Amino acid sequence: MRRQVIWAGVFGYLGVNLLMFLRFFFPRALYEPNTVFSIGFPGDFGLGIDQRFLMTNRVWVVREPDRIFVIFARCTHLGCTPEWKPSENKFKCPCHGSGYDSEGVNFEGPAPRPMDRAHIALDATGKIIVDTSRLFVDDPQAGVNHFNDPSAFLSV
Repeated sequence: MRRQVIWAGVFGYLGVNLLMFLRFFFPRALYEPNTVFSIGFPGDFGLGIDQRFLMTNRVWVVREPDRIFVIFARCTHLGCTPEWKPSENKFKCPCHGSGYDSEGVNFEGPAPRPMDRAHIALDATGKIIVDTSRLFVDDPQAGVNHFNDPSAFLSV
């Protein structure tokens, strides 16, 4: 009986090692969304914050009376995804309490700077194209502000 238990332990150990060896040939891959995507026409957005693309592309589309811009939904403190609180008219990070106004500018909490804005442009058909691989930063401590660059917003 003792020999059977020992052989079962040996074969069990070898079997687990074989499974780990085979698992090596099937790597764990993350399939992230495209960084360049279309969000529709400028007339599709009403004034205020549009959350349609938060779950799929991690962005908010902000429509003001004279312009449209896209905020990349990543807290500048530790990278969490803030939540839009329409009743308080602000973005609030659930991790450490950073608060941002409706333009993504920080005003409370440990966030060191405003949230980044994504590159935005119109294609030949008039649709809005967003590129989250090209972000515009506002860092008052470093003296950098790219929020007024031509590709950081669309005039409407």
